[in-house]
Amino acid sequence: MRDVLSWIDDDLQQLRQADLLRTLAVRESPQRGERIVLNGREYANFGSNDYLGIAGTLLTEAHLITAREIGWGAGASPLVTGRGSLHAALEQQLAKFEGTAAALLFPTGYAANSGTIAALMGKDDTIFSDALNHASIIDGCRLSGAKTIVYRHCDVDHLRELLAATKSPGRKLIATDGLFSMDGDLAPLDRIAELAEQHGAMLLVDEAHATGVFGENGRGASEHFGVERAVHIRVGTLSKALGSHGGFVVGEQRLIDFLANRARSYFFSTAGPELVAATGLEALKIVHDQPQRRHELLARAEQLREQFRAQGWPMPERGSQIIPLRIGDPGETMRRAAKLRELGFLVPGIRPPSVPAGQSLLRVSLTWRHDEALLARLAAAVGPKTAS
Repeated sequence: MRDVLSWIDDDLQQLRQADLLRTLAVRESPQRGERIVLNGREYANFGSNDYLGIAGTLLTEAHLITAREIGWGAGASPLVTGRGSLHAALEQQLAKFEGTAAALLFPTGYAANSGTIAALMGKDDTIFSDALNHASIIDGCRLSGAKTIVYRHCDVDHLRELLAATKSPGRKLIATDGLFSMDGDLAPLDRIAELAEQHGAMLLVDEAHATGVFGENGRGASEHFGVERAVHIRVGTLSKALGSHGGFVVGEQRLIDFLANRARSYFFSTAGPELVAATGLEALKIVHDQPQRRHELLARAEQLREQFRAQGWPMPERGSQIIPLRIGDPGETMRRAAKLRELGFLVPGIRPPSVPAGQSLLRVSLTWRHDEALLARLAAAVGPKTAS
């Protein structure tokens, strides 16, 4: 029989030679923030997006009772019979939390971004997308068929030039992460919002990594910059600081009604389990009742950035709980990640395509459960940028 998949062997070998081949590990412990067991070994965990340290604590005895009452699988699309009372309750609470008229749950944050952009934009429209936007935004742009113009990362002047030069009569959309998942910096949303208003463009902000962490109420980067009313489409996820699963979009009621009818990733997907919605409700309560978690997290992150700066590592101007240690070469990045593993620290090495070529880095991801003593030990283990 002819081996029609033989070309895969060549592609895998090319990835291996370029130090870009990934291998799958098995997590053998709960996701509790500061510690993790992978392939039988325990590490101090600096690879989790569980920023508030709640992922391993959301399932209560009451939730298990609820699960026995309502079952597990939703069984259908939310537009057929899949949307349950807990889904509806979570959407209502998300809208209340975000200060918007309505919210819509998606299977994942990825589906929320890709489905929303593809629904809003078409071949006669133009999207302006930050160069380091998440893949879900990029794929949404591609699926939409709209003309996509990429502006330099967080470069408002470049975005202004591109907007001024665009004469298309179609709809315009500016899409950006609020907090960039690999570089750990914040988009200058105050200035971007001004440009959106001046040029009659819709503004979409992906708050995935900022929800629960930034803003007076934990609503994200838009709240942090005071531009929530200027952001027409806010996308978020329940799977990071909120410790659960699924994505969501919040905004005006007409936006949510439109997406429920036009976002293919919404109505062509089976709704998530209702028990997952119950854990989302619990997460929102924790964010509301325990604001000290985000305050302490960001304070510790600033302390760790100062330690890294003292060791010669460049740090972003607008820092966050995500701290990039830029190395450049993927091979050297993975060697340093392996050395940290030997010392008991899980710090993921990030390589293309997760970052552009030549921009490989170690991604230090903090959670509220990391204490100052552990962070000091991490800084000592990482050492100076010039160390081999």
